[in-house]
Amino acid sequence: MRARAALGGGEARIAQQHAKGKLTARERVDLLLDDGSFTELGAFVTARSDDLGASLGDGVVTGFGRIDGRLVYVFSQDFTVFGGSLAEAHAEKICKVMDLAVRNGAPIIGLNDSGGARIQEGVVSLGGYADVFLRNVLASGVVPQVSAILGPCAGGAVYSPAITDFVAMVRDTSYLFVTGPDVTRTVTHEEVTFDELGGADVHATRSGVAHFESADEPACLALLRTLVGYLPSNNLDPAPVVPTDDPAERADPELDGVVPAAPTKPYDMREVIRRVVDDGASLEVHEGWARNILCAFARLDGRTVGVVAQQPLVLAGVLDIDASVKAARFVRFCDAFNIPLVTFVDVPGFLPGTDQEHRGIIRNGAKLLYAYAEATVPKLTVITRKAYGGAYDVMSSKHLRGDWNVAWPGAEIAVMGPEGAVNILYRAELAAATDPEARRHELVREYVERFANPYVAAARGYLDDVIEPHETRSRLIAALRSLAGKRDANPRKKHGNIPL
Repeated sequence: MRARAALGGGEARIAQQHAKGKLTARERVDLLLDDGSFTELGAFVTARSDDLGASLGDGVVTGFGRIDGRLVYVFSQDFTVFGGSLAEAHAEKICKVMDLAVRNGAPIIGLNDSGGARIQEGVVSLGGYADVFLRNVLASGVVPQVSAILGPCAGGAVYSPAITDFVAMVRDTSYLFVTGPDVTRTVTHEEVTFDELGGADVHATRSGVAHFESADEPACLALLRTLVGYLPSNNLDPAPVVPTDDPAERADPELDGVVPAAPTKPYDMREVIRRVVDDGASLEVHEGWARNILCAFARLDGRTVGVVAQQPLVLAGVLDIDASVKAARFVRFCDAFNIPLVTFVDVPGFLPGTDQEHRGIIRNGAKLLYAYAEATVPKLTVITRKAYGGAYDVMSSKHLRGDWNVAWPGAEIAVMGPEGAVNILYRAELAAATDPEARRHELVREYVERFANPYVAAARGYLDDVIEPHETRSRLIAALRSLAGKRDANPRKKHGNIPL
């Protein structure tokens, strides 16, 4: 019987799965988990509908195993059995492992490959989805939830991955949409392919639904193993500590020259992060979406940190709607799971224009402000070049309960950039000057000396120090060690009302 269950829908359907460049449900579990660690649950469960016959497992493989020796719970939909469609018994199996994961404080990983709700079981299938959605919501912020889309995922099924913390997709073989191309064509008269409507590229670069995109399934499953390695098992446990040979006191002289002398010349903030974190290693989240801000997991002193940073190479690192939403979600995840936040700031402000205003930059920018203000984990901030206007406040400033806020010597902190400020403050004087450009240059220099340099903010206590770039790593680690026992809390309430 167990051998029969292991064959899923049979050898012919397994061959069809392989022909599409896809693995079977069990092959995926084997690649995801440590060798020999998987224990299956519900292998002999069958469909409740008499019309379908008895197929062991009812289209989903569920159980628990280990990743790098740590407990995880997993469900893997089997497209070779009823197209992986969800029905009563199928949903009950998923709910069972989700309940066990919450009860035992371990991550939930869902490997999705399903044709959707099973039509033969009617409303019972829809009820099964709702049962899964409820558990996604109740588990949110309690244990990490990770979804891999490894085939079709359409209709109501998309909302379970959408609630989870991270979504990974595979290029060319995974699809995620509320309504498929046929319905879209009927309703809107748009001609669109599966890839154009809901493929991995679309969701990784345009919609922001997918946090990760991989070239094939083995790469995707390897990425999930890496991701879980950065995360704590639950909201009460610390993240795993990974020994490193990278010295805590390591200085990097190359950082002293990474910021160009010209204030408008871009540089790669990834290079700053790489030179600061342990062994130069990090895992970027939403790499292809809202690229003007970077969110990544990394380690300092062997401990996981969440890194948020402007990217001057893209839109000068300006904050817009997508960047605000991307960073806010990441900050809230880190806070929920006690992961310290390290923020590198080089922000000219919020993106101006009617498009951003009409689409709600105020509401969406407020999400990031809310996330940082709400967070009670250790918050460390390094201003590398500039922090202007309201964006200075939003980016984990001292005023939002930042624990350790510093700047590099050339940083500028002001209501706006010196050029813009001078043009407003001295408009009449510049118009009357015999040499407006020379006078403007002089006024800009005076403005920087009086208002825009980091020592003004440090004198107010808004910065804890002005540090040399090469000592950033050692100073961050020292600050993290001092904050290891941080205790902070928000006022008692059912929950806040973030401006969604």
